[in-house]
Amino acid sequence: MNTPDIGSRIRTLRRRMGWTLQDVADRCDFTRSLLSKIETGKTIPPVATLTRIAQTLGVSVSSLLDDGEDHGTIVQSADAHHVDAMTPTDKGYKFFAFAANRSQKLMQPLLFEARKDSIKPQAMTHGGEEFVYVLSGKMRYRVGSTVHLLKPGDSVYFDSDQEHELEPVSEVVRFLAVFAEAPKPAKKQSRKGRK
Repeated sequence: MNTPDIGSRIRTLRRRMGWTLQDVADRCDFTRSLLSKIETGKTIPPVATLTRIAQTLGVSVSSLLDDGEDHGTIVQSADAHHVDAMTPTDKGYKFFAFAANRSQKLMQPLLFEARKDSIKPQAMTHGGEEFVYVLSGKMRYRVGSTVHLLKPGDSVYFDSDQEHELEPVSEVVRFLAVFAEAPKPAKKQSRKGRK
């Protein structure tokens, strides 16, 4: 994944909708400056921020991560998510998006790596649901007001509109997270044309 492409995809979608930087920043509830840094590739935001941007623009997170149009089965080798292929964020963790090039997914699986000395604590919220499964290392994972100590094999499933954040306990923690985006509200059918 070429990380500067994330920003250019966001900019393209925003302009296509005729919105300014301020329009999108206001809808996402963050600053124009932050959105500008994301669009120019000066910062790679955490996944929660990407999720809010995607929901505001009416697209999936995966469409911001890759512009592929694959359908059906996506197979990726273990080499695909080697640590060097992971995308670093400005919050101190790295992630790899599985099947990013499959369009219109119902869920987005991601591999995360967080280092104890690099993480910048910040609570996240975004629409939908989330599943976290620890592969290696240990971490504290707060959901709402409850802190869970998670070790390899432990998992947590929650509504991701609750505040959540992680804190590595071991030097490095690797975990799988699967996001299911909030369903888009159904469009009301027009009375025109009904008999």
